[in-house]
Amino acid sequence: MEAGEFDTAMRSLVPLAQSGNADAEKLIGVMYAMGLGVEQDYQRAFDWYLRAAMKGHPGAQTGVAWYYEVGIGVPAPDLVRAYMWYALSAIGGDPDGAISQQEIVKKMTPEQIAKAHTLVHDYRDWLYPYR
Repeated sequence: MEAGEFDTAMRSLVPLAQSGNADAEKLIGVMYAMGLGVEQDYQRAFDWYLRAAMKGHPGAQTGVAWYYEVGIGVPAPDLVRAYMWYALSAIGGDPDGAISQQEIVKKMTPEQIAKAHTLVHDYRDWLYPYR
């Protein structure tokens, strides 16, 4: 990808992603998000980010959160899910997730925050059982 050889990158990344490699899944998401060697497709980008996020990839979790926050690639914005994914990415060590978590909370009601904390608790134990 760094050399701009996106067709080659995609041919290399797809088999890795199909075998469950979260880094490859996230990079395919980046390619769809930015239209690098493929037609830009936010829904497909979100789907690839989500696959990696569910495997505990903090960068992909931040990506999923952003899609939920702005409502691109998903049916509508969802601040509760956005907060949840930002929080999980922060737990995973992504500084961008931690910063975004602090910012999104300013847009949320106390009820939304409480619901998001419940979801964070549910997912945290599954994604990060030792943290």
